[in-house]
This record gives sequence, structure tokens and C-alpha cells, in this order.
Amino acid sequence: MTEQRIAAPRPCYRLIPSQFPPIGLFDTVSTPADLEAVMDLAGWTNDRLVSERLRRLPESEWAFGRTNSSIIMAAFLHAPPGGTRFAGPDLGAWYAAAAINTAVAEVAHHLRRELVARDVPAMTRTYRTYHCRLQGDYLDLRGQQAERPALYDGTDYAVSQAFGEAERAGGGDGLVYDSLRHKDGANVVAYRPSKVLDVVQGEHLDVGVSAEVSTVQVRRLSE
Repeated sequence: MTEQRIAAPRPCYRLIPSQFPPIGLFDTVSTPADLEAVMDLAGWTNDRLVSERLRRLPESEWAFGRTNSSIIMAAFLHAPPGGTRFAGPDLGAWYAAAAINTAVAEVAHHLRRELVARDVPAMTRTYRTYHCRLQGDYLDLRGQQAERPALYDGTDYAVSQAFGEAERAGGGDGLVYDSLRHKDGANVVAYRPSKVLDVVQGEHLDVGVSAEVSTVQVRRLSE
């Protein structure tokens, strides 16, 4: 199978729940040593997992000293316990979508899973939107769902996590792949925080899902 590496879609879009404030620990420091000192003062390194994940990132890959660096680093340091599709639990990654509608569909899918788990009729959550530029070359997995079904499994991420972590360990910048939640949509996962650039906050969105209907309700709030 031919392995093609491409530039990431530009811009890319990411939605983050507004309940998590954009704490700017990384935004104004100028050296890695200053960054660690600030993290100590703020208590970030009291979290064993956060401290271990920071150690797994070479200093040359840290994002700091620029706007929204904290948003970038949080994606790597605050990984879900079970990991994500293309990243294990030991270190997070920056996920984004090629279009805002795809980003909305992705978060709506996870919101619906939470709705089912909590056994409630409807849920609405407010998200902050971000758009960014991703530097580097990304392995293109689009159009390969038939050839690589394990990478696109809807629930089991064992194979896709191993694949993604091997790509990261081998020096790869990340992956571009088909969205399973938005027809013809594309997502990207970036493994190098230093290559997540020009992150800008945009509008706020209320995203709502219901147990009775499959449609997603989206309402724009003020920026």
C-alpha cells in the first residue's frame, strides 16, 4: 500500500468545552525552565500523569511563549484515561477537523455517547471554537476504510492506537483520516505541539443532542 504524506488541511478546527477555561500558563514564559517553574506554582506537576507526560515530550517540541500555547499543551498533557483513536493514554495529541461542521459532528457524537451512558433524554454543552495552522507532513489515511478497517473501528481503538503511536515514535507529524461522524469530512491528529501554530479562538457554540432524534442542534453564541 502506497504511503503518501501531505500537508494538513488549512485551517483546521477544534472545539473545546467552555467549562474548561483557557488558562494561559504556557503563553508568556520564554524558556523551558521558566515553564516548569510556572507549572510547579500552578500545581500542574502535582498531577503525576501530567508530569510524566511532560517528560515524554522533548523540550524541543514544547509549545510556549505564544498565544494559546496552554490550549495546545493541555491536549497533550491531559489525555483521556483510555486514550483516543490514534493516541494511547500515556500522551495526548491535537485533534482537529478540516471543516467546522466536521468538528461539530465529532463532539456531538461523543456528547451523544455521554447522553446514553447517563440515561438522560437530551444534553447541551457549550464549546469554544479554535482554528489553527498545522506545520509538517501528515500520513494520508483517507479513502482507506476498506483496506484498513481496524484503523476505522467504531469502538475498538487497540489497533489504531498502536498504529498512531508507532507513527509518533518514528518521528511522524501526524495523520489525516476520514471522519466517521460527518460524511465526506476529514480529521487530522498532530503529534508535535511545536507544529500546532496560529491557534485563534473563534465563536462559542451550543451543541445539543437528543435521544429521540439523530439531528444535532447548534446555536451560535457571542465570540
